[in-house]
Amino acid sequence: MGWRWASASVIGTSHLHSGDRLQDAYAVSEVENDGIFAVVSDGAGSAQFGAYGAWLTCRLLSVRFREWVRASHGLPSNEIMEDWIDELRDRISAIAARRGSTPRQFASTLASVIVTPDEVVSLHIGDSAIVGRRGSEWDVLCWPENGEYASSTYFVTDDPAPRLNMTRLQREHDAFALFSDGVGDLALSHLEQSAHLRFFEPMFRPLDGTSDEGRLVGLSAKLSDYLAGPSVCGRTDDDKTLILISET
Repeated sequence: MGWRWASASVIGTSHLHSGDRLQDAYAVSEVENDGIFAVVSDGAGSAQFGAYGAWLTCRLLSVRFREWVRASHGLPSNEIMEDWIDELRDRISAIAARRGSTPRQFASTLASVIVTPDEVVSLHIGDSAIVGRRGSEWDVLCWPENGEYASSTYFVTDDPAPRLNMTRLQREHDAFALFSDGVGDLALSHLEQSAHLRFFEPMFRPLDGTSDEGRLVGLSAKLSDYLAGPSVCGRTDDDKTLILISET
């Protein structure tokens, strides 16, 4: 068993017009014993260093997971992963202090999944999302969460503590998608609280049809073109990040 994936992150038209940079970040790591780790983070548009906060979130969690796999058997406990989030928050606080800023200026969301042959573990803060394919069904493993006010959400840097959701499931899924909120309206039905089959099934057909493993460079380029194209940008002007993972 192995994994293949396509991934892309494109800047939203609103950020292009305002001269801002891409605020999203992501990472994917295939590891020993047929495991895979993926994370998406969306820096808050209102945060001065939101893009850096998103990059740091993906970087730190990727490094900690790879270190864990090399040194330990099985998946990390919830307590260990909570320690990773605490370390991330401490790191952001230290960087903010050196820059004469505040942690809120590094605000970012988090959607991460760890998959082994037997188990699926997710970490989630904010309005990104994760779905998984179980047979012919698409299950929403982490639903986007909004904050108290319209157009608001939760962030890693929330004080005194972030709204962290962690789930552990027996492995029944053979494909996963992680995406930032810029893709949410395309991929999810908010009325039915479900995933759009007509979005995911065509997306995964090229992945399932190849025998290649690892990151699929050609499909990733096509995915980037799609996310930056008029059919998508006509529906959302936000940054868009999408990771599609399929078991070989």
